[in-house]
Amino acid sequence: MEDGLEAPGPLWKIIVVAAIAAGVQFGWALQLSLLTPYVQTLGVPHIWAAFIWLCGPISGLLVQPIVGYNSDRCTSRFGRRRPFIAAGACCVAAAVFLIGFAKDIGHKAGDSLEKNTKPRAVAVFVAGFWILDVANNMLQGPCRALLADLSANNHKRMRVANECFSFFMAVGNVLGYAAGSYSNLHKIFPFTRTTACDVYCANLKTCFIIHIVFLLLVTITAIISVKETPLSMKQEEEKASTPFVGELLTAFKSLKKPMWILLLVTCLNWIAWFPFLLYDTDWMGREIYGGFVDGNATQQKLYDDGVRAGALGLMINSIVLGFTSLGLENVGRLVGGVTNLWGGVNFILAACLASTVWITKIVEAWRDKHGHLAPPNNIKGPALAIFGLLGIPQAVTYSIPFALTSIYCSTSGGGQGLALGVLNMSIVIPQMFISVVSGPLDAAFGGGNLPAFVLGSIVAAVSALLAIFALPNPPQQVSLSPVMGGGH
Repeated sequence: MEDGLEAPGPLWKIIVVAAIAAGVQFGWALQLSLLTPYVQTLGVPHIWAAFIWLCGPISGLLVQPIVGYNSDRCTSRFGRRRPFIAAGACCVAAAVFLIGFAKDIGHKAGDSLEKNTKPRAVAVFVAGFWILDVANNMLQGPCRALLADLSANNHKRMRVANECFSFFMAVGNVLGYAAGSYSNLHKIFPFTRTTACDVYCANLKTCFIIHIVFLLLVTITAIISVKETPLSMKQEEEKASTPFVGELLTAFKSLKKPMWILLLVTCLNWIAWFPFLLYDTDWMGREIYGGFVDGNATQQKLYDDGVRAGALGLMINSIVLGFTSLGLENVGRLVGGVTNLWGGVNFILAACLASTVWITKIVEAWRDKHGHLAPPNNIKGPALAIFGLLGIPQAVTYSIPFALTSIYCSTSGGGQGLALGVLNMSIVIPQMFISVVSGPLDAAFGGGNLPAFVLGSIVAAVSALLAIFALPNPPQQVSLSPVMGGGH
């Protein structure tokens, strides 16, 4: 392997580095389950909430490739990856503090508690949220690269490293969603409840405090116990012979037809996924529980209860995702190839998104008869079942596109890292599209989350057909262990 590592590192080092994924994914799970509702408690209208989520796709599009490119060429005496991992973890901690304490900072700066919109708190939140997504991308790219370094180009060890990374992602998801679904977590830190910060806000702050401690603990353990061989100046000069933009343009020019089809299917797949990832807990709070962020006390409580139920659904989703990922290779062989598997589960995705309309109409009819009460179990059950069933296509979404990219890249002689960076563009660009159009689309059809879900259902069906009939199967079976998580 380059930089003097001739043999794969010991397994315990891979486990220690992969554990960082649990810290990152813990925070990502909190973002998905709690932050969209939290934004609305700051007075940001539902139609504008999606625009705040633009920072994730934009940072994924720009920050991760640039950080990865520069970490390949870093000559620090601490190594190539660890300086970026340490800096990313510190930035995450600072950003999470700003997000969690945005209401308190805004109140101290002059926000009125009587007004629905809290402009200073919104400004602090947006700044923290953008820093958080930039820091997450700064942290994840070098972490994965360090796992590749420790694997020393040994394919078996690389598969083990990816499996460890996936395992800790699942651990982080379950912990994050479990924390988000527990309503009395703020009692651990009583100081989190203040004049400007109610119980929901205090729970959010407590979750983020736990996240900071957890992430810093796993990161410090990794960067202290795992050493790197510094890159020499001569090696850096050899790597710097081709500029970043030049390498990226060359990668696009050399793409062959199967890779272009893969990028199209991936793009459509993420257009389908992102509305639900963005508004899943808000759907539970609004449509299923009938609550409102700015309603009366009863409506606010219903909304909070729905959001916590949504967090429970996301935890169920993560468990299903983890178990499903273990059997992807065997199922792929049974259905005639990984492209048929991808297409099949995209039909499941389309059906689940479409069924949100059916469940919403059922609960609205029930509410017309019984008033504004929490829905009964025979309605909550199917809603939570959607979360669980979506873990099946999600496991495939987090694995097959990356495995196919590696195959197409290896057969064309390209670089793996840059090829995965190109694939990342087909993930983040549709996220940017949905962030821009979902709010106005929902408003045009009377508000709520269903219009974006219906759009996602239609696009998922199209991507399923393309995967089955247009995307060629790889020449041989490969490991399908998931290599990324949560919609970054």
